[in-house]
Amino acid sequence: MSVMLKGQKRIRLIICGFALCFAIITLRLGQLSLWPAGVEEQQGELAEAEKLPRPDIVDRNGVVLATDISIPSVYADPRKILDVDETIELLTGAMPDLKTSDLRQKLSQKRAFVWIKRQINPRQKEIVHNLGIPGIGFRNESRRVYPMGRLAAHVIGFVDVDSHGLAGIERYLDGRGELYKASLAQPGLESAMPAALSIDVRVQHAVADEVTHAMGQFRAEAGAGLVLDVNTGEVIAAVSLPDFNPNDPKEAQDKSRANRFSGGVFELGSSVKTVTFAMALDTGVTDLTKSYDCRTPLQAGRSQIDDYHATRRILTVPEIFTHSSNIGTAKMALDVGIEGHQAFLKKLGLLERLRTELPEAAEPLFPRRWSRVNTMTASFGHGLSIQPLQLASAVAAFVNGGRLVDPTFLKREADGAGIVSRRVISEATSRQMRYLLELNVKEGTATKASVLGYRIGGKTGSAEKVIDGRYSGDHRLTTFVGAFPMDEPQYVVVVMLDEPQPTPETYGFATAGWNAVPTAGKIVQRIAPLLGVRPKLSPGDAVKLAGKTEPGTAGD
Repeated sequence: MSVMLKGQKRIRLIICGFALCFAIITLRLGQLSLWPAGVEEQQGELAEAEKLPRPDIVDRNGVVLATDISIPSVYADPRKILDVDETIELLTGAMPDLKTSDLRQKLSQKRAFVWIKRQINPRQKEIVHNLGIPGIGFRNESRRVYPMGRLAAHVIGFVDVDSHGLAGIERYLDGRGELYKASLAQPGLESAMPAALSIDVRVQHAVADEVTHAMGQFRAEAGAGLVLDVNTGEVIAAVSLPDFNPNDPKEAQDKSRANRFSGGVFELGSSVKTVTFAMALDTGVTDLTKSYDCRTPLQAGRSQIDDYHATRRILTVPEIFTHSSNIGTAKMALDVGIEGHQAFLKKLGLLERLRTELPEAAEPLFPRRWSRVNTMTASFGHGLSIQPLQLASAVAAFVNGGRLVDPTFLKREADGAGIVSRRVISEATSRQMRYLLELNVKEGTATKASVLGYRIGGKTGSAEKVIDGRYSGDHRLTTFVGAFPMDEPQYVVVVMLDEPQPTPETYGFATAGWNAVPTAGKIVQRIAPLLGVRPKLSPGDAVKLAGKTEPGTAGD
């Protein structure tokens, strides 16, 4: 009897043992089904699966500016590490830039997944793989690369190690995820459709090259250049120097490398007189035949408004433009009136932040309490700080027939431009502005912008910078804004130099006519053929061109 009872107890014990083992196996299977590699790893894998591939970024002609490549990263499952010290020794031997303390902290965790190093090179992967360390594995990730390096860096922007856009068009694309997810659904496509920019890399390179040369020649601290299509609003080139390499965007954290064409606002000096003249002509308070007494300075509060090159005589409206008279310009603005002046600036969008696809967009600075003195000073660009892109957009309207087109960094068809445009001045005023701008290059302050075969028009600006709360005559920002060809304007060009210095070749002068203006002329000479703008040589131009041709070189 006792033997039978002992046998039954053994059977029950065996059954309980099997039941316990089965329960453990069932629980483990359930855990693996619900959390196959731990909660954190599962979340990481889900995030990886849901991550939308970044579209390529290309210029207007299809040249690749940004794309993704597959690159390995090293991870570890600390639970499977047999010897932490040996693993650290092997990994630091293969990848010397790893920190021992960081590795020990990671490998000592009770987690299923930790990153060891993101985005390693193929040689490093081969070395680590051949070590055969238990618990160490690889996962392919997408790495963003920029084949053109620094070219158009401020427009393109950059991403972080997780491929999140941090600046420029890259950041803009993060907010357009659904658009590109929809493009992935199209049959036969394995990746999102590329984002086509308005930028032309050929023009971008030419502008960057000439601004770089000007900065060196005139020892300027910084510079910027813009080329804008006056009819579509497309930004064909946008340069801000110093720049950075988006493949290694640490440089972008330096404030001196900030985006100056839209991410900064500046007092652009007399180039803003284009706005005042367009306003005065369009409101009818003046015309090209009218004259103003510019013989004596104007009283503005405790200060006086005078001309840089004072003529001390009565000037016609065209002469006020070509001599860049502050006195005459201020009088025209006063004729329009304080409210009328503000209304015109608002109509052009110069009193609010200009927003494009780029998140870097600075807000204009101007007096909140606008007085008679403010109208006088703002008429020639003092006390009003705007983006250079805002000035380019306004001048584009002044020469294209009078329609303000919202600028864009994405490729835009001509038909689409009409939807985002509005009339700001009449066609008659636009014709008068084209006349004044071209006259200024022929016989005014911008003669050094002239290029044989191309009719160019433009306006200079030399603004004193505010240093320690006061305007300083030793610190300046020079600007040229112009358009070409003036018989049928297609493009606006802006050049800006920060702190250019006088040189022997400029006879000790450092105003815009000596630095920004000739730089713009060189830019037009280089980009006009690229943009399909053919030269039109007058008989006089042909004679000048023949005079520059050395004998015996024609057949070389």
